[in-house]
Order: sequence, then C-alpha cells, then structure tokens
Amino acid sequence: MSLPATGQLEVEATEARPTAPPDNGLTLLVIGEDPAGSFTVPELLDAEGNRVRIRTARNLTEAERLLTDDVQCILLDLALPGPDKKAEDELDVLHAVLRLAPTHAVLVLTAVEDGERAAEAVRVGAQDFLFRDELDGRLLSRAIRYAVERKRSDLAQRQLTESRLRAQENARLERGLLPTPLLQGSGLRFAARYRPGRSRALLGGDFYDTVRTPDGTVHAMIGDVCGHGPDEAALGVELRIAWRALTFAGLCGDQLLGTLQQVLENERADDEIFATLCTVDIAPDGRRAGVCLAGHPAPLALRPGLAPRLLPADDNGPALGLLPGARWPRREIELGGSWSLMMYTDGLIEGRVGKGVQRLGQEGMVEIVARGLAAGLRGEELLDNTVTEVRALNGGELTDDLAVLLLDRG
Repeated sequence: MSLPATGQLEVEATEARPTAPPDNGLTLLVIGEDPAGSFTVPELLDAEGNRVRIRTARNLTEAERLLTDDVQCILLDLALPGPDKKAEDELDVLHAVLRLAPTHAVLVLTAVEDGERAAEAVRVGAQDFLFRDELDGRLLSRAIRYAVERKRSDLAQRQLTESRLRAQENARLERGLLPTPLLQGSGLRFAARYRPGRSRALLGGDFYDTVRTPDGTVHAMIGDVCGHGPDEAALGVELRIAWRALTFAGLCGDQLLGTLQQVLENERADDEIFATLCTVDIAPDGRRAGVCLAGHPAPLALRPGLAPRLLPADDNGPALGLLPGARWPRREIELGGSWSLMMYTDGLIEGRVGKGVQRLGQEGMVEIVARGLAAGLRGEELLDNTVTEVRALNGGELTDDLAVLLLDRG
C-alpha cells in the first residue's frame, strides 16, 4: 500500500514495540500491505497542532500486537485480504478489525471506483471512508479527529442506552416484586408508601402485603429484614411471597410466624440475619382484629374523635431468626365501626430530629399523624404528609428503608 504524500512523517517500524505517545498527541495505526517496505503518508496534525504519531502493520497479526490503549484511530486499507481470504465477503477484513478493536475509531481507505463498498463499510461500523487518490494531510487529519470524536460519542450513547435499558429492566423487576393488594369485596381502602434506603434502588429489605381470604378475613403484614443490601431485599421478597402463600393456605398467628421463621433460617445468607414482622388479621365484619408482633413496632390505630394511639406491644415476640422454637402470641383488639390502621417499619421512626442525636421515635410519629388528621388529611394525603414531615425533620432523605401502609374502614 502506498499513500500520496504532502510531507514525510517518521514511521515506527512494525517490529518495534510501541511506546506511549505524549499526553497531548494522537496515535494512528495504519493497517495495509506494503510491498515496498515503507509507508509514505501525509503529515498529520491534531487539533492543537501536534504531529500525529503513526504505527504501521502489514497484516492483522501485526495490528493486534501494535493495538495498545494509546491508539485512538485505525486507518484500514480495504485492499488488504481478510484473515480467512474469503472472496465472498469483500468487507471480511473490516469485520475482523471491528472485532479486534471494538472501542477504536476506524477509517477505511479505498479507491474512488469502490465508493459503494466504502459506504457499506460505514454502515457496517467504520466511522468514515477516504479515497486514496484524493487523500492529503489536511483531509486525513480532519477525518481522524472527526472519527475519534464520533466514536467517543457513539460509545457514550451506547453506554447510556445500555444503562437505561438495565435501569428499566431492574425497575420492571423490582416493581413486579412489590405486592398488589387483594382486597376485593372487603370494603377497606388501602394506601402504601415505600422508600428503599439504597441509592437508586427500588426495593429494600422492608416488605408488606395485604390479602383477603375466601372466608372474608383481611390479612395485612409488614416486615423488615435487617440490613440494606440486595441480599436483604431478596430475602424480604421471599418472606412476603411465603407469607401470602401460607395465608391462603389457612395459616395464621403463631403457626404462620413459626413457618416463616423456618423459611428465613433456610434462605438467609448467614445466621446473623433476622427479620421483624407485624401481622394483622381483620374479621369479616371489620370490627375486630388479631395482632401478632415479632420484634416489630406496634401499629397505630386512628378513630374518629379520638387521639391516635399505638396498639399494645407488651406481648411482642422475638424477631424471626433469633430464637429457635419461639412463640408469638396473638392479641385480640376491638376496632369499632370506623377506623384506620397504620402499619410501618422502623425507617419511619428512626430518623433524626434536627442536627442532634435525637430520634423521632414513635411518640414523634404519633404527633405528626395527629397534626395531619387535625388538618383534615386522610388516606394517601395523610401518608404523604407523614413521610414528608419525617424527611424534613431528618434534614433530608432517610438512610433506612421505609414502608408504611394504611387500611381504612368507614
């Protein structure tokens, strides 16, 4: 291969090991057969006026050796035979170079009469094409700079697209793992808010669910796996799904929690992992409920004309995974004809109050909810207001996972 010259540029011998170029220079790898034994190329300058360093390779074997990280662009002569000498694929050599250098800019060089093949080379993956008979230093310098910037842009766009696709797939997966309440025919209204503590995550170690069984009983659950990583989030999903299956199978109270503890013990990553849990089963008439607590904060009961109050927690059993053979007593409570029941994880009450070390606590949460009720907030608005005030008191986003659900009747 011979290129017309407007000036002679020093060329590294193909047998010499490449050296790193100056930080402010470009390096071009020229790939093409050279029967005469030397390359003649136009003098090339980058955007800052520095001369472009050139390496030459007579075949793909030499090119692979010379293709180091400091090479920004490849100039490929399409007259070079492909690695398999396949006559049926005129761009065989280009395909091989693109496989060899997927992150490098590639310019192809061909004759004027091969314009269609040059255009096809760009469609295949080259950044641009040049004709041998029209080549000069200024044109080649500009083409190299354009090819390098276009390749960078293409790679950045591809990475952005792949990142968006992964994020969309993860979002669909994580949203699919969040529960859909099954309350048809119950007469109850449902609202929930969920905020994972992990940055950019949609699912944390907190979990909740609500279903109505064929006998008309409404079952609600909320729980919290200790820790904030993806393993804890996965375990939370497993416990939620297990809870739903066991509930539909007729288990309740102590028997259900004991079985969930077995699930946790078999699925957790290490023996230090535990989970807190609160379950509520509401009678078909909606006036009574049974509550089981496994190391979890007690629900908050809201009734018209009365101040919000926490349900009793003196029969609270241990968190799941702490004590083999543990028991979880079920406490009966009277709800009345019109009520709301708020269940939550400790992410709602462990945020700070101001810049000190004081935590919000259950008392602070009750005060926030009471103010919301006094302002006439109910349902979704009450939950939004509560979470917003908790975050404001904390001085920003909460670091712990947070889940809150609200059931209303009447």
